[in-house]
Parts: sequence; C-alpha cells; structure tokens
Amino acid sequence: MKITRYWPVLLPLALGLTAGLVLNLTQMSNPVLYLRADLGTVLFLAGLAFSTILSLILLVRRQLHQIEETITHEAAQDRRRFINLLDHELKNPLTAIMAGLANLSADQHSPALTSVETQVQRLSRLVADLRKLSDLETRPLELSRVDLAEMLQDLQQLARDRAGADRTIILSLPQAPWPLPEIITDRDLLFLAIHNVIDNAVKFTSPGDTIEIRASEDGRTITLEVADTGPGIPPEEVNQVWGELYRGQNARGIPGSGLGLALVQGILKRLDGRASIRSQTGKGTVISLNIPAGGVVTEQ
Repeated sequence: MKITRYWPVLLPLALGLTAGLVLNLTQMSNPVLYLRADLGTVLFLAGLAFSTILSLILLVRRQLHQIEETITHEAAQDRRRFINLLDHELKNPLTAIMAGLANLSADQHSPALTSVETQVQRLSRLVADLRKLSDLETRPLELSRVDLAEMLQDLQQLARDRAGADRTIILSLPQAPWPLPEIITDRDLLFLAIHNVIDNAVKFTSPGDTIEIRASEDGRTITLEVADTGPGIPPEEVNQVWGELYRGQNARGIPGSGLGLALVQGILKRLDGRASIRSQTGKGTVISLNIPAGGVVTEQ
C-alpha cells in the first residue's frame, strides 16, 4: 500500500499548519477570534460531531466485515479447488487398484492384499465424502414437501438392517395432539444428515446398547434427537467432533472418514437449522438437529 495515494487527505492539515506558522512566526496581523453560541447551537454541534464519529466507526466496521467475507469466500474457493484436484488425481488410480484387486482369484488373496483392499475402500469413501462436503456449499437446494415421520421410519429400518438384532433401536414420534408436520426442505440433504448421525450411533455402540430416535415440535422448531447408550465423548472432544477429519480417541479402530458430523453441520446450516451435541463419558451421547417447522426460509 502506497502512502502517496492518500496525500490529498493530509492537504487541509498541511495548509492549516502552514497558515498558522506564518501568522505566529511573522509580523503579520494575527487577530484573536471570539465565538459565542447559545446552548441549543452547542448541543446541535455536539450531536453532529458524535454522529459523524459514529458514522465513521460503522463505515470502518462494514469495510472490515466485507474484507473478512472476501477472505472467507476466497478460502472456500481455494478449498473447493484443492478437493476437486485431489478427487481428480485419486479417482483414476483408486479405480485401477480396485479393478486389479477384484480380478484376483480368491486363492490369490493374502492377508496383506485384503488389508490393501480395505484401505483402498476407506480412501475411496474419504474422497467421496470430501467431494460431498465441497459440493454442499455450491449445490442448489432441491426443495420439496417432506413427510418427516415417513423418513424417520425408513431410517430406523436402515439402522436395524445394519445393526442386526444386537442393538435396540427405538423410534419415538409424536401422535397427540397431532403428528409431525410436513416441511419444505431438501429431502436428500436432510436424509443424509440424519442418516450420518444414526450411522455414528450404530458404529460407536456395542451389542446390547440402545439407540433412540426422537422427534418433537413446538410450532416453530422441529427437534430430531439421536440418543445412544454408547461410551460417550470426553468433554475436551465434544466441541471438536464437528471438525473435518477429526477422529476422537473412541474412534480408534472404527472405520470412518471423520467427515460425517462435519457434513451434518454443513447440511443443517444450509437448511436454516442447527446441530448440537450433549454427551457424558460412560453413559452415552445425544445429537440434536433443530430445523424450522416452516422449512427452509430462503434458498441459499
């Protein structure tokens, strides 16, 4: 930034300083001026001065906010470009490796090759989840009328199919005085968000544990909760689990990309909602999804 660009701002000060020095250091007439003003005029001038100062402060804050938004937007663009490049560079090699492993006969498979296949599949899921996270910011919403009760029943069945009979999965839906209302939202995105939360509950619980899917509404907000009797999350990790690629100490040895809850939070933000978490170590976890009962207000 060049200071010379802003020299006109200093011009009035320079002229005033020069004139003052000339009057004080020379023999020129330097009359003393006296000003009188009534109280009303003084208050008016004081109000004008304070308004001017306040306007300048607001202007500076607005400029800083615009700069921050620009930096954030550029950072998001850089991240999307990086993820797209990563996706492009990894997709073909991963496809070729998977095809080569699939062509091997069963008797050619060794424990080492099985481990390689597992890691390649994990890397493929990671790339796919990164692509979803990147597309989430630019993907246009496909709004439609959604029956939440029906969606939750489908998700409960999917969870039962995955968990088998060794976990109890309970769905609690309001019936009186009325059932859950239909909402206008993006069905696929909401389905993915709730599915990720339930999938986490299945992954981090053990045989004999219970998972409850609960729904309620208060006229303004619909609250969806997924509660489990799993190991819980240590207090120091609760605020970190929403981060991209974050894997807590309880996640060691459990397959996953570390992007599930980051996707959930991103989806809820796009759907004008909010995600939160409560957990107690050794007792379990409750993840709450709050969405407006009126559905998405504006398509972002």
